[in-house]
This record gives sequence, structure tokens and C-alpha cells, in this order.
Amino acid sequence: MPTRIRRTPRRPLAAAATAALLAALVTPAAARTAAPRTSEPVYSYGDAIREAVWVDTGLDGNGDGKTDRVAVDIVRPAEPARRGREVPVIMEASPYYSCCGRGNESQRKTYDADGDVVRMPLFYDNYFVPRGYAFVGVDLAGTNRSDGCADVGGRSDIQSAKAVVDWLNGRATAYTTRTGTQRARADWTNGRTGMIGKSWDGTIANGVAATGVEGLETIVPIAAISSWYDYYFAQGAPLYGSGPDWLSEYVSSPGARATCDAVQRELVDGAPRTGDRTPLWTERDYVRAASKVKASVFLVHGMQDLNVRMQHVGPWWDALAKNGVERKIWLSQTGHVDPFDFRRAEWVDTLHRWFDHELLGYDNGIDREPMADIERGPDQWVTSAVWPPHGTRTTTLRPARGAQPGVGTLGLRKGHGTETFTDDRELSETDWAARIDTPTPDKAGFTTGPLTRGLRLSGSSTVTVTATPTTPTAHLSAVLVDLGPATIRDYADAGEGITTLTDRTCWGASTPGDSPCYQETAARTADVGYTIVSRGWADLGHDTGTGEGAPLTPGKPYTVTLDLAATDHVVPAGHRLALIVAGTDRDLLDPPADTPVLTLDLARTSARVPFTGGPAAFARATAGSPSHAPGATPLDGVTAPSTVHRVPEGGQ
Repeated sequence: MPTRIRRTPRRPLAAAATAALLAALVTPAAARTAAPRTSEPVYSYGDAIREAVWVDTGLDGNGDGKTDRVAVDIVRPAEPARRGREVPVIMEASPYYSCCGRGNESQRKTYDADGDVVRMPLFYDNYFVPRGYAFVGVDLAGTNRSDGCADVGGRSDIQSAKAVVDWLNGRATAYTTRTGTQRARADWTNGRTGMIGKSWDGTIANGVAATGVEGLETIVPIAAISSWYDYYFAQGAPLYGSGPDWLSEYVSSPGARATCDAVQRELVDGAPRTGDRTPLWTERDYVRAASKVKASVFLVHGMQDLNVRMQHVGPWWDALAKNGVERKIWLSQTGHVDPFDFRRAEWVDTLHRWFDHELLGYDNGIDREPMADIERGPDQWVTSAVWPPHGTRTTTLRPARGAQPGVGTLGLRKGHGTETFTDDRELSETDWAARIDTPTPDKAGFTTGPLTRGLRLSGSSTVTVTATPTTPTAHLSAVLVDLGPATIRDYADAGEGITTLTDRTCWGASTPGDSPCYQETAARTADVGYTIVSRGWADLGHDTGTGEGAPLTPGKPYTVTLDLAATDHVVPAGHRLALIVAGTDRDLLDPPADTPVLTLDLARTSARVPFTGGPAAFARATAGSPSHAPGATPLDGVTAPSTVHRVPEGGQ
């Protein structure tokens, strides 16, 4: 099929240039008419065209000798098509449309007797179709009504969605039925596509953007994975008791389960629980391909997301910045939650303006607004012109021994001596932080004195540890903690920071089979005495250069640098900043085969933390800070979070 000539500019800069040329040729009033700032709901949702096509991916995942076709359900306004006008596309590619559901209310696709979609999950079609967009819901290969096999972020997953972008731009073939020969043309669209989705769906948006496919103008990844290795492992240490083969089985259709044994075997063999980096993980690392990204990125993530952790934000964000990608970011205090369920009205408005700007080319000013929105407390938001903010510089903090074993200090001067702890797989970061001021055998803790002024951390930290183990295997955890009273979202609760209410609000037009009305939510809060700010884990025996592990030699010192999750947090005046180094973080990190005793060399242990204002800001905040006497009373925190059998979609 020949490539269709695009009738609209691909990037916002081109749109701006076109608008400037028009302004020079017509009167100001006419220019304003030609470049509206907001798309309005002028088209009928009830009369929208609903259809299904099957796009040929060019792959044969199950080896049956036929190329796989993926099901694409489409809702688009009828009026532009009758007038010969092309529309842009908002697209979500998901494995969850039939197995598990989408959104806080777990909606699934429903169909009429002809096989056309009646209900599309979430509000995107209800809201945007009347405003002149088409909405496209793609069943990933091996799921719902699609052929092929689910390969968990690999070639099949990504090609499932990329092929649809290609079809929308005249470069791929689609059919009106799953097995027929009648072709379907996307002559109703200009090809300009924006992808959106939470968790696995947003992950697919990241992966498709990393192919550099033409026609993908923007992506909105929400709580999305940027490297599948980092979903299952942290520098060699396993994070879950299962691998991608379990996840593939979880979402696959009955037909795929019956025919995809070879793909399942590849997922098992290619992802050993050793934590070694294999070619399977390289294929599923989108960060390494960030130089190919041409789409703009509006990234949303919960800073307390312990399902798809903030480790997926820092490297991806930095790689996009290095390659000059247009970016915007929202960071909430929630766990694995969609912004529709923690900041609904503001989210719908912002997403509307983002798509208007990126897909319709409207000069509505969103590109000149602050880059980052950050939640400081429940429903309390601030902005940053750029993120991390200007003036943020890495500061090297050093732990030192205190008056009691395992209860030390944290400052700018190099410490000396050692601290020793025993890995206790029954304890977690909440146990360590609660008893930060008490000598316990399971951790080494180091704190500043109470700060004399607030101190902002923004970005990704690292902790370099030199430790001597007593066993051939050992895992390490490093945690940054804000010690002081606060009211925070209770991210460890089942709602991960939200409570679902009974009242409903409506966002878009409706049909008898598809309501745009959803249950409202409110912040679920907890009063705490400490807040976990950032965390990271590693296997002491893994070489970060080769990605391979080896048994440790007991009694020999090893040095490892743990990558901590990106964050943006202000430690207020009067609070203390703490660094904790320990072993297994229960339920967040699988334990090693042995129970090691680890001795830290404090002179060779340090944390590199990005502070706004850099070392000078830390020095000012800790100058004249009174010493803090260790206490025996445990501090209150959230309950220990559990991630047993989590999947990247928000459910258990």
C-alpha cells in the first residue's frame, strides 16, 4: 500500500511556523479564527462510526505459517468523514481489554452482534471523539480478538501497536475481518497519532516511540515501564517470585494459550531468575533506544509506586532529555494510580490541551507552561519550570559512626570504621525506618540532625556501598527517609493513596452502551512519623559492567553502587534526613539463598543525592543543627506494602 502524503505538519514547531505564515497573510481576526485554541464537542458521539479492522503485523508468533493480525476497534466522528476531512487518532494498545479490564472500575470492551465495539473502556472516546478525534483500542497480539502470542514487551508486543500506526499512515495492510481478504483503508485520518495508557499500556507507548515510527506525534505513558529487566530485577536482585512467562499466561487468550508454547519457553529460558542481563532483556530495554524517539512525551508517575517503580522514570527521562525530546511530567504521592483517579478535573483539562497542541497543532500555550507538576502533600501541588529544577546538583553524603552501633550520623565529612548488620528477611524498610534511632541487628542507619531550613531532593540518587559478606550470596537495600511528622497519601493501602466514593461525575458524551460517568475518588491519607523518600536494591555479587553474577567469596570486600528511584521531595525544617543500608526488603525484594552478615566500610560508603542548591544548600540546612539523641520509641509509618503477584496494571 503506498504511503499517504500527510496533510498536516508532524511537529508542533511546524504548526507554529504555519500559523505564523497565516498571520502574516490575513487579518488578526481571521488568524484567530484559523487557529482555535480549544477543540469543542461539536460532533455527535451517538452517531459516531464504530468499526473493527485487523492489521497485519508481518509476524508469525505461533508458527502456524500465517502472519498475525491484531484487532483494532475504532470509534470516530461521522461528520468529518462525510465532509472529506481527516482526523487525528488517540490510541491505546492493551493486553487487558478482555482478561482484566481497564481503569479503577475494571472496564472491558463490549461488542454488538456485528462485532463492533459498544463500550470502549475509560473516558477517552466519550470525551475526544465529539472534539474531532478518533479513538483506537488495539488488542495486543495473543490477547482478546488478536492473533499471535503475548511476549511481554518484546517484538510481538511492540509490533502489535507499531503496525497500527503504520496502517494509519498508509504503510501497512488491514482487513475487515480476522481471516478475510477484503482490505480496510484508513482514509479517514491524517495519520497523526498520540498513544496513551497506564502501566503495560503506557509501556507499549514507550516501546513504540523507541522505534522512531513516523506518525506517532506524542505519547502519554502513565506508570509505565521503560526497561522490563528493571521490572523484574534490581541490579541482579530478583524483585518478584515470577517471570514474564507467568505474565504472558495471565493475559493470553485461550487460543494463544493453546498455540504459544514456543514463545512461553523462550520467556522462561531467556529470563532466568539469576538476575543476569540476557538478550531477552536487551530487546525490552527502551531506554537504550531513546535516541530514536521523535514523539513528545507527557509522563505521569506515582512517586510511591511499588509496582512499576520510579526506577523506570529517572533513566528514561534523562535519556529523552539528552536527545532533545519535548517533555512534560506529573509526579504524584500515590502508588500505581491513574491521574484520572487522583486529580480528575485538572487531568482531563491538561490532557485535552496537550492533545490539542500535539495532534491538532493548536497554539494554546501548554508548551510554555511549567514542565513539571509535583504533589507535595495530599492534593497539594506545585510546579517547576523544568525538572529537575535549575540549580540541582549532586551532593556526596557520607555516613559516620555514632555513639551506639548502627545509629550513626550523615554529613559531608568522610566517616571511618565499620558497621555490621545481619540480613533479616522478615523485616522491611518500614521496620528499619520505625527504629532508626534504636540499635538493631538488621540495619545500619545514619541521620542528619534536625534541619534548620527545608532541603529539596529532585532526581535520582545513588548509594555506593563497600561491604564484606560472610556468605556466597547477599542482597542489599538502601533507603532515604524523611524523619518527621507528616500527613501523606497512604500508598500502602489497597487503594494506593485513593479511596473510591459512590458519587459519579461524567466526562464526555454517552450512548446506552457506553457511559462517561465514573465514581469519584478522594485522597486516602495517613499521619506518619517518617516518610520513605527513595529506595534501591542490588545483588552484591552482580557486576554492573557485564550484567552477570558470580558467587561471593566470604570475607572479601565488594563495592556496589545502588541506583535509587527518582523522586522530588522536600525535607522540611525540623525534620531529619536518614540513609539506611540493610539486606532483604521484605515483599519488595526476594531474599538471597543464604543469611549473610555484612560489614560496611564507612570510609568507602557514600550517597550521591541531587539537592536543589547542591552541597551549599545541604551545608546551610545542617549548619548549627542540634544533635539528636537516639530514642527507643518506634516512629509511626504506613503498613509494610505487599507486592505478591503484582502485575503491571494495578490489580493483584
